[in-house]
Order: sequence, then C-alpha cells, then structure tokens
Amino acid sequence: MSEGAASPTPLAAPAWKVWAGLWTIYVIWGSTYLAIRIMVRTVPPLLGAGLRFAVAGALMLAVLRVRRGPLRITRRQLLSAAVVGTLLAAGGNGLVTVAEQDVPSSLAALLIASVPLWVVVLRALLGEHPGRATFAGVGVGFVGVALLLLPGEQPAGVTLAGLLLVVVAAISWATGSVASGRVDLPDDPLVSTGFQMTIAGLLMVVAGAVAGELGDIHWGGLSAESLGAFAYLIFIGSIVAYSAYTWLLQHAPVSRVSTYAYVNPVIAVFLGWIVLSEKITALTLVGAAVIVASVAFIVRHEIAPTADEPDASAEDRRALERAPV
Repeated sequence: MSEGAASPTPLAAPAWKVWAGLWTIYVIWGSTYLAIRIMVRTVPPLLGAGLRFAVAGALMLAVLRVRRGPLRITRRQLLSAAVVGTLLAAGGNGLVTVAEQDVPSSLAALLIASVPLWVVVLRALLGEHPGRATFAGVGVGFVGVALLLLPGEQPAGVTLAGLLLVVVAAISWATGSVASGRVDLPDDPLVSTGFQMTIAGLLMVVAGAVAGELGDIHWGGLSAESLGAFAYLIFIGSIVAYSAYTWLLQHAPVSRVSTYAYVNPVIAVFLGWIVLSEKITALTLVGAAVIVASVAFIVRHEIAPTADEPDASAEDRRALERAPV
C-alpha cells in the first residue's frame, strides 16, 4: 500500500459504521487462515493462492477501470508493485498457504502476527533507531515466537520445517511492508493493491506449474469445502475486507484501525479451535498471549510514541500498519 507523505485527517463518520468496518476486517482477516487451511485440503497451494490473488486483483482493477476511467501507472510504479506484491502476496501469503498443508491455521496466524516485530528489526538494519521500549517489546515478542517453535510442543503431524516456512513468510511480509513505504507506488492504495495482487498471483501460478502442481489437480477430487474456501478468499478475504480497510483509513484514526494486528490472531485461534478442532496447548496460549501483547504494545507505541521516545517516520508507521491481503 502506498499513501501520501502525510496521513490524511479522518473524515467524520458515525461510530457504528467505524465499528462495523473494524469488525469486518477483524473477522474476515482473522478467518482467512482457516479458509486457507480448508482450501489446501484438495486444492494445490501455489495454484490456489496464485489464482486467488490473480482473480481478486484483476476484478479490483476492472471495477476501478469502469468507475474511474483509465488507471495511470508508470513503468517504475509497475516494477515497484511487482516487487512489493511478490514479497507480500507471494512470499508472505503464498508461503503460508504452502505451510498450512501441515501447520494448523491457528499456529500460522500466531506466527504471522509477529510481522510488526520483524518490521522493527528491518528498520534497525536500515539504520533507523527505534526506541528502547520498542526493542524491549520486540524481544518479548520473539520469546513468544520461540515458545511456539519449541520441539515436541506442536500437534501431531506439524513439522518444524513447516513452522519455519511460516516464519520466513512473516519476514517476507515485513520486508514488503517496509519496502512499500520506500518505493514509488501508485498513490491510490486500491490501484496499487490491485496491481500487486495480479502480478504476484500470476507469479505464483507459474511457480505452481513449474513445481508440478498442474498434475496434482484432480477435478473430481476437489471438495465443495475447498472450492467454497477458495471463493471466500477471493471475494471476501481480498476484495471486501481490503475495501473496508481502505474506507477505515479514511474515516478512523490509524491507531484504531491498526488494532487488527493483534485482534486477528485471537479470532484465528478461536475459529481454528471451534471449526477444525485444532489442538490448543497451554504453551500455545502462553506464546499467543506474549506475541499479541508485544505486538499491541509496539503498534500503539510506534503510532503514538511517548515524549521520551523518537517518533517513527511516516513510512515506518505505514509499514507497521500494512494490511494483509
């Protein structure tokens, strides 16, 4: 997502509409991990994720084209959209989709919740100097991640390799989030996201074909549940939720909108437990609490820093607010 140099002042909107928008992204983005887990039961992961984003992105661009006329984008912006989309949708969501063949949706969501922690690490590597309190929050958050990765504490069938793949996805997502605030992208976030999703989706389709997933498609074996989850991810998880998110950025304080970062994993854990009967151990709950608390602290601290802490740049705050797609 690319925005202007300064965040616009939120437009006045009734409180009930703001809360309706918030609960829309809370529930929908919290449920996408569950939908992915169901989709990959019978749909090859890279092809499924690729088609999800390619179709959602193409539909979004088509609607924008009809409503607004020609969509203007320079070659440089198109290249930037390709890079950011690859890091976010392909490297982030694509790897999560592959990993969720073995990793429960609740664990995947909790590990992806560490994205704001990785954003702070990347800022430090780029020469930024987050405050001591922020680094302390990151340290506590990574303790929670370590608890989730402890050998022997995961449900049967969950491999360390699968969990680490989700961690790599979180790092890729964080990298794309940081990059999105530092490269030349279209000013309109919907146009930018449409191109990012379309390009990344096509890339994943090609990757899936190269990996031999075309031979893994058995049309008679595609379950109604998997196909329903696939459609849900396209129309609800991508298009509806992101439209609500964009509306919220225009009508609510960023500090309130960014609460999705620590509400979504809680909803994902609950849905994984209630719908798929995913096992939740005491250690998982402890790790979840540590990660969610640290992310809540970091997001609020970086968006509204205290007087004795350095303020994050506008780009860095947008990186922390970068929404999943």
